[in-house]
Amino acid sequence: MDPKIFDIDGADIAWCPGCGDFAILKTIKETLAEMEISPEELVFVSGIGQAGKLPHYIKANVFNGLHGRSLPVSTAIKAVNPELIVINVSGDGCTYGEGGNHFIHNIRRNPDIINIVHNNMVYGLTKGQASPTSQRDFNTPLQIEGVSLEPFNPLAIAIALNASFVARAFSGDIKQTKEILKKAIKHKGYALIDIFQPCVTFNKVNTFQWFKNNTYYLDESHDRFDREEAFKKSIETEKYPLGIFYMNSDNKTFEENIIAYKTNKSPMYQRDLDIDKLKKLIDTKK
Repeated sequence: MDPKIFDIDGADIAWCPGCGDFAILKTIKETLAEMEISPEELVFVSGIGQAGKLPHYIKANVFNGLHGRSLPVSTAIKAVNPELIVINVSGDGCTYGEGGNHFIHNIRRNPDIINIVHNNMVYGLTKGQASPTSQRDFNTPLQIEGVSLEPFNPLAIAIALNASFVARAFSGDIKQTKEILKKAIKHKGYALIDIFQPCVTFNKVNTFQWFKNNTYYLDESHDRFDREEAFKKSIETEKYPLGIFYMNSDNKTFEENIIAYKTNKSPMYQRDLDIDKLKKLIDTKK
């Protein structure tokens, strides 16, 4: 399949030249094309931020909602139509800051969705404030004496909560990111991909070259099913590991736990509404 099938003619892309978001958009389009996934099979869901604009630039079904609130929407879409591939796209501020509570409880629910987080360690849309993943001593127009807080570690949190798929990628490595994304799409259950990407305008510290110099790939000796070893890798900071940290298929997905699917596997959106049954239910709550 040609990746151009996902192009939107005349799209006015608002990202700065050199932004890592361009590479992520290109990677997603090429991955979907190589997997022969059509636009009709897809739903992209996002919140607010530069990363949240990505669904505006790809031809597929799209929902763009409130800051930090995209994961519950993604969960609901998958619940009413499990046949769709639901890809949630957002940034480190939207997902780990405003949406932090949703991020945690989404892991517990384990919906069968892919969660791509553009992690540039800064709020780019609102001109450079520190985000939850900004590193200590990072200077911003607001944190003029530098960030004093410990950075939020999404991978450690996800592994600690036994998320079913946890990975980190770098936008500059398209080939490796595509392989991770393919495995995430094939995985059954919640799949987190934290993608390092440079913000060329508001983060002059964590640049393309900085990510190149401060990351390395997990090798084949890494056991993706060893949770304890995955956690140890997730807290490494001297150099940041890239690749798939952890996988498990032990927990049922959110959709599998819904009572409505116990005896009837047809998507809920295809079912007829039983007004009498609904009225009786409402009456019991009066």
